Amino acid sequence: MNTSRHEQHGHPESSPAATLVLPPRLTDSATSLRDTAQARGIRTVQLPTFTVPTGLQAQHLHAGPGFADTVAENLGIALLEAPADWLATLPAQFTRREVRAMPLGEAYALRRPVFVKSPNDKGITARVYADGSRLPGPDAVDPTTLVLVSDVVTFTSEFRLFVLDGHVRTASRYAQHGRLSLGPVSREGSAFAANLLAACAHTLPSAIVIDIGTIADNQWAVIEANAAWASGRYTADPDALLDVVLRAAAPTSRLSRRDRPFVRPPRSTTASH
Repeated sequence: MNTSRHEQHGHPESSPAATLVLPPRLTDSATSLRDTAQARGIRTVQLPTFTVPTGLQAQHLHAGPGFADTVAENLGIALLEAPADWLATLPAQFTRREVRAMPLGEAYALRRPVFVKSPNDKGITARVYADGSRLPGPDAVDPTTLVLVSDVVTFTSEFRLFVLDGHVRTASRYAQHGRLSLGPVSREGSAFAANLLAACAHTLPSAIVIDIGTIADNQWAVIEANAAWASGRYTADPDALLDVVLRAAAPTSRLSRRDRPFVRPPRSTTASH
């Protein structure tokens, strides 16, 4: 367990009494976020298991979906995420490829190479499948499970945007040509992000992560949206990132009317911890 209290100034997303819950194993991103939270005067609690101790009161969390799904409901924390079909509903000028949302059972009939992924978790391994017959069968995954199916494209560079109230608070490049490559977002990427948010921010929760990148002929396109409470930092500014995370996983009692439609529904948690 890690706890620390310091006086806090100038961050409306948090209060001196706030507590941030973290999972048993911390990534480098989570460690950075923990240290930033403590410096701001936010108490942090790293749980040794997925079990919420009796009497624990916490308002925020940062963790992967498995841990978050297990503890958030017990703590009264609402997790914000993009609609499952969000990417499929974007105008073509922002996706640069066909993206469809469909039940897994319908995707079995596809007879061409496609990229398939689960919208907001890791239920379906995100990769290119030679055709629908290569997808996990009904004995492994419920055929009614929604998946995103898209044309196969190659992203030559990839960037992560941490968005709060329709504006990019901080960002980082995380890959080039499929390999880890950290750095800033280019001017062109920032312009694309601004255009995207001007047109589509209202279709997302107030706190979210959007990954964008370049494809053939240096065209910019949206890769996907991710929950801020479960996303890695790369080289994004940890203080700005913390503001986004604190909004993305916050008490249900503080939910704004705007964000209510974007709360992640409860999941069954049957996996071994």
